[in-house]
Amino acid sequence: MLQGLMSRLRPRPLRPTRSQAGYTLAELVMVAAVMVILASVVLPSVKFTARRTKEMELRAALRDMRAAVDEYKRYADMGFIPVDLGTDGYPKDLDVLVDGVELAGQVDKKLKLLRRIPVDPMTGEAEWGLRSYQDEPDATSWGGENVYDVYSLSGSVGLNGVPYREW
Repeated sequence: MLQGLMSRLRPRPLRPTRSQAGYTLAELVMVAAVMVILASVVLPSVKFTARRTKEMELRAALRDMRAAVDEYKRYADMGFIPVDLGTDGYPKDLDVLVDGVELAGQVDKKLKLLRRIPVDPMTGEAEWGLRSYQDEPDATSWGGENVYDVYSLSGSVGLNGVPYREW
């Protein structure tokens, strides 16, 4: 009897036996299920984040080019830029905004409104749709007289449901 009591009080070995080591199948399945749920929550937000970034770049590029066109028109209306016949004071093309235009009454002074024509982040090219002042507001072909507006040539639709061509 004393020996039975002593065997129960004896400390157990520090290393677990073979039946106690490792994880059960249920534990592994639960961990895998939790990881799948977390991944399914994170992946869509990462996908939309990249698209949202491109949309922000598109908005900024359109804003910069439209501001340059408006600034050119303002200078032309004030008489600082000689106006070509048929342009209504708007630039002939986007390259005029980059190359610069001679200021009236100034010697060797050019007004440059853009450093470069930005790349359309949706198409990956520096090609933009153009509208002239004489074109219809929803025209998809450029009349060629002047540059009144710019738009993306991408056929995709934004996260807000509006096609990029209509931004």
